[in-house]
Amino acid sequence: MIVPNASLSCAHCPGGGAGATAATVTATDAYEEVSGALPPPSLSPTGHLVVAVCLGFIGTFGFLSNFLVLMLFCRYRALRTPMNLLLVSISLSDLLVSVLGTPFSFAASTQGRWLIGRTGCVWYGFVNAFLGIVSLISLAVLSYERYCTMMAPTIADGRDYRSALGGICFSWLYSVAWTVPPLLGWSKYGPEGPGTTCSVDWKTKTPNNISYIVCLFTFCLVLPFGVIVYSYGKLLLAIRQVRSVSSVVTRRREQRVLVMVITMVVCYLVCWLPYGVAALLSTFGPPDLLTPEASITPSLLAKFSTVINPFIYIFMNKQFYRCFRAFLSCSIPERGSTLKTFSRVTKTLRTVRQEKDHQVSAPAPSSALPTPNSASQGSAASHNPPAASNPKPKLILVAHYRE
Repeated sequence: MIVPNASLSCAHCPGGGAGATAATVTATDAYEEVSGALPPPSLSPTGHLVVAVCLGFIGTFGFLSNFLVLMLFCRYRALRTPMNLLLVSISLSDLLVSVLGTPFSFAASTQGRWLIGRTGCVWYGFVNAFLGIVSLISLAVLSYERYCTMMAPTIADGRDYRSALGGICFSWLYSVAWTVPPLLGWSKYGPEGPGTTCSVDWKTKTPNNISYIVCLFTFCLVLPFGVIVYSYGKLLLAIRQVRSVSSVVTRRREQRVLVMVITMVVCYLVCWLPYGVAALLSTFGPPDLLTPEASITPSLLAKFSTVINPFIYIFMNKQFYRCFRAFLSCSIPERGSTLKTFSRVTKTLRTVRQEKDHQVSAPAPSSALPTPNSASQGSAASHNPPAASNPKPKLILVAHYRE
C-alpha cells in the first residue's frame, strides 16, 4: 500500500501539534510496512533534495555512458576482443543498475519516503546487490584472466572467447548464489539509510543475519579484492622482469593497458569500500552510530561507480577512444596500432627456446657447410649439434597482433 505523501520531518517543525503527530504516524506506518521496524531519523527536506539531484545525475550519466560503451562495442569490430568482452559485461551490469534501480531511489528521494511498498523494496535490494556483485567479481575475473594470459607458455589467440565467456558466466552465477539467500530466509532485504533506498538488512543483530553479512563481506568484497591485488601484483613483477628484452613501444602499450585496468579497480574500490565499512558499522556498532547523512553517502558513492567505469574505458583505452572520436565525427576510426589488433594486446610471459629444426645458426669453422636439399648432411647436423645449442631460456613480453 502506498501511503499519502507526508514529510518525515514534520514532527520537528514549529507548531507541529496534532497534524505533525498524524504525519509522523503515517510515515511510521509506511516504514513498518516495508521493514517491520521503527523509522530511522530522516534527512531534512533539503537533504532529500540533494540526494535526489545526485541520484538524477548518476542515473542519467550512468545510463548514457554505459549505453555508449555497448553501442561502440557493437558497431566497431576492432573492439570485439576477449578483454573488452569482460569490460562490456561490467558496463551491462552498470547500465541495468541505471535502468532498474536508480529511478526508484530517485523518486523516493523526491518524496522523502519509499514509494513502492515492501515487495518493491525487496526487489530493489536484490537487483542492486546482484548487479553490484557482478561488477566486482567481473573485475576480479578480468585481473585473473590477464594474469593467466601472461603466464601462459604460448601466445593467446585473440579469436578464442571461451575463457572470457566462462569468466562472465562465473561472475553472474556467483552473484546469484550470494544474492538469492536473503529471498529464502538467510537474512533479508529491507530499507537502509533514511528509508529512501533498500538493501541487505544491515541492522538486525541476529545470528542468522550477522552470519550472512560476514560471509557476504568476506566472499564478495575481501576475496575479490585479494584476487585483484595478487593478479596485478604478479603482472607488475613480470613487467619489471622483461623491461630489458621487450621493445619500448610494446612496453608502453602494455603498461598503458595495465594502468587503465588498475585505475578502474582502484576507483571501484574507492566507491564500494566506504559502503562495506558503513554496512559493518551498522551491523556491529551501536544502533545510532551512523547519522542519516553518514549512511546515505556511501550508498551514493557505490552508485557513482556506474558513471566512473565507462569514462575509464573510453578515455584510458585507446581502442575505445579512437572509436569514440570516429563515432562523434561520423568517420572511420584512425588506423592506429591498437586498432590493427584483432585480438587484444596480450601480455604473455613466454619461455623462448631455440628450436633445432627452426633455427638458422652460423656454422662452426671446423664443420663443412651443409648443401641445400641434402638429407644426409641435415641428419648428421642434427646428431651433432653445437655446444651452445641449449641457451638459458629468456622471459619476453609479447604483444599479439592480427589484422
